[in-house]
This record gives sequence, structure tokens and C-alpha cells, in this order.
Amino acid sequence: MSNRFAVILAAGKGTRMKSNLHKILHPVCGKPMVQHVVDQVNKLSCQEIVTIVGYGAEEVEKQLHGQVKFAMQHEQLGTAHAVQQSAPFLEDKEGTTIVVCGDTPLITAETMEQLINHHETNQAKVTILTAEAANPLGYGRIVRDASGNVAKIVEQKDASEEEQKITEINTGTYCFDNKALFATIKKVDNNNAQGEYYLPDVIEILKASSEIVSAYQTSDFDETLGVNDRVALAKAEVLMKKRINEQHMRNGVSLIDPENTYISDDIIIGQDTIIYPGTVIRGNTTIGNDCIIGPNTEIVDCSIGNGNEIKQSVITQSEIGNDVTIGPFSHIRPLSTISDEVKIGNFVEVKKSTFGKGSKASHLSYLGDAEIGANVNIGCGSITVNYDGKNKFLTKVEDGAFIGCNSNLIAPVTVGKEAYVAAGSTITDDVPASALSIARSRQTNKENYVKKD
Repeated sequence: MSNRFAVILAAGKGTRMKSNLHKILHPVCGKPMVQHVVDQVNKLSCQEIVTIVGYGAEEVEKQLHGQVKFAMQHEQLGTAHAVQQSAPFLEDKEGTTIVVCGDTPLITAETMEQLINHHETNQAKVTILTAEAANPLGYGRIVRDASGNVAKIVEQKDASEEEQKITEINTGTYCFDNKALFATIKKVDNNNAQGEYYLPDVIEILKASSEIVSAYQTSDFDETLGVNDRVALAKAEVLMKKRINEQHMRNGVSLIDPENTYISDDIIIGQDTIIYPGTVIRGNTTIGNDCIIGPNTEIVDCSIGNGNEIKQSVITQSEIGNDVTIGPFSHIRPLSTISDEVKIGNFVEVKKSTFGKGSKASHLSYLGDAEIGANVNIGCGSITVNYDGKNKFLTKVEDGAFIGCNSNLIAPVTVGKEAYVAAGSTITDDVPASALSIARSRQTNKENYVKKD
């Protein structure tokens, strides 16, 4: 296998997006478009990946830091001019260079690998990735000669009536013999209405020099979708979501309603997990086997174990063990760790807290900045009072303790092992192990209070 290089075009402003965010940083299924492209290119075993940046370079470089090298296109003077900015990294190297746009998030490593193999097998100087379009309006057409070889690429505005009937289109992704690319790109001029230097002109120059110009047609037109506006962005989202969901189903995950289940790229889900409609799973999340997730559940940046049931709840940046029940209507906030066999019930909020094995908070509680031991019962309406208006304080509830309903634990405070807190208590001092703490005023009944004089 020859040396491989890649150039990713990411310098354009993308004005049709009508956004302050760089076009290629708009997310598709939770990941910026350009990150999708880089992740797929990384599977090609390239020696160098150079991303051409221009508008919004700082944000693009922040997203791709450490993954690629960057070349700056200070003026956006066309695609050939953009590729030429990578010359300091690539110009003198032997091998194959693939050029791909940063706004094509659906392109796969498999298709690019097939393109490269076709290019090298045919010993071409350039190979164009093409596709069959049901509606080719606006695309450059691939004109082939009687032998099936590429004769030329003709743009929509320049195509004859007969050429406009051609449905094989230029996708904007190319493979080049690297040395031929940089030797030829210097010959491209800007004698056109836009005054720009176009990469397809390299193809015309090579063709005129009797070099081999080839084309590889992908079977999946959707992969070649370029995102230039919000309409195309929504279409890419639908197509990517379908691809992701189908892959999970093929891997043994049941999606009850795939069209209404939203799973970001790179999510790991184990076999025999069932996901109900309205569920959103994003970020760096793994979910184990035999779980029931949803309906209407959001999970972000979490590690979820096996055998869990999570219904109508929100969980963020937390770790969930095995055989845990959460919800309905629970909120697990960041930096929480929920151990095995825990029950977090309806309208319970947990923040930056740990729950030991077998503990329960079944309903209507707030537990923030807390260390809850094993086999603890948190009664309905109990809260850890962790904030004094300036600082947060820790509450500890040790193994086997029982917290009665409507209790306030005023942090910092510790409830000892197997201790009891009576319902309705406000605890301000530590409770010793095995003690019963009652912190409420004695009931007083005023006889005949409601009678009028």
C-alpha cells in the first residue's frame, strides 16, 4: 500500500447557514460535521491529514486540536487555492492524496477506501468520486466517452441540454497522485466569472496531458450530501440518525420507535437493551446489557451498567451501577455515582452524590453533596441542606441508616451507621451510630381554638 495523505477543506464561511457558528462546526447527531469527516479519514491510515482553515479558524482548530495539521487560507480564492495551502506539508511526498470537504458528514471510511483502491488499481493521476443523483440539478455532470472513461466534468450552467440529462454527478471528493496534484495545481488559473481557482481544473489539465483520469461511483448518494444550509443540515441529521439507529439494532439493541429515538454517534449500547421513544442519548455514554431506557429519557456523558431501568428521567455526567431503578421523573445531576441495586424514585434529584449498594430514595427528595452508604432508606420529602448561600457542605449518611419523611439534614452533618432520624426532624448535629434522633417541637393541641367568643 502506498503512502496516504488527506486534505480536508474547511475554510469557507458558509453564509447560507446564516449563523455565527462556523458551518462545519454545526452538529449532526451530536458531533460537529467536520469531526465526522476527520473520524472517518482517520480510519484510512493516512501519514498526514491537513485541514485547510480560514474563516473561524480558531474555533475549528480548537475542535480538531491534536488530530490534524492546519494550513491557513487567508483569502478564500477557490478550492484549488485551498488545496495549494497544504503544499508545505505534502508537496514533495510520494503517494495518494484524498481531498474531501469538511461539510460532508455522511461520507464513510469504507467509501473512501474503495475510492483509493480504485484509484491505485487503475494507476490514475486523479479519480473522482461520483454518484447517481435522482435530481442532478445544480451538480457538475460526469461526461464519459464511448469506452466509459471520464471525458470531462461539466458544470450545470455550462451543460448542454443533452449533458443536463446525465445523472452521474461530481461529489467534490477526489483522489490524486500527490506529486501530480501539486505539479499541476500551479497551472490552474482564475479566468472565470468568480475569479477563483477551481480544483476540477486540475482534472482538465491532467486530461489534456493524456494522464489517466478515472471515476469511482459510490452506490450511496446520501453519503455525498454537502451541507450548505439548515435544510441540508436537517436532512443530514435524519440520515445519520437512521444509520446510527440501524447499526445499534443490528448489534442487538431494540429500538421500539427508531424515528423518535435520538442517539449520538460513538454511543456504546449492550445487547438486549430496550430503548423506548423520546429517548435522547448523547456525548460520551456507554450503556450495558439488558437495560430498559425511556420513554422520554435524556442521558448525557454517562456510564450505565447492566440490568437497569430508567424511565422519564434526566441523567448527566454520572455513573450508574447494575440493577438500578431510576424514575419516573428523576434528575441525576453531574458527578453522581449510583451503586448497584439502588432505587431512585419519582421526583428525586441527586447532585454530586454517591449512593451505596441497595439504598433507596423513592420519592420527592433532594440529595446534593452527599455520601449515602449502603442499604440506607431516604424517606419521602427528605433533603440535604447543603448550601448556606456562599459555600456547599457535605452530608454523610452511613450504612443502614433510616431517614424519616420530611427530614432536613443541615450540612455539614453525619448520620451514623444504622441510626434513625424521626420523620419531620431538622438535624443540625451529628447522629451517633444506632441512635434515634428526634429534632422537632412537641405537639401542642389548643382545645376549642376555632370557637368564636
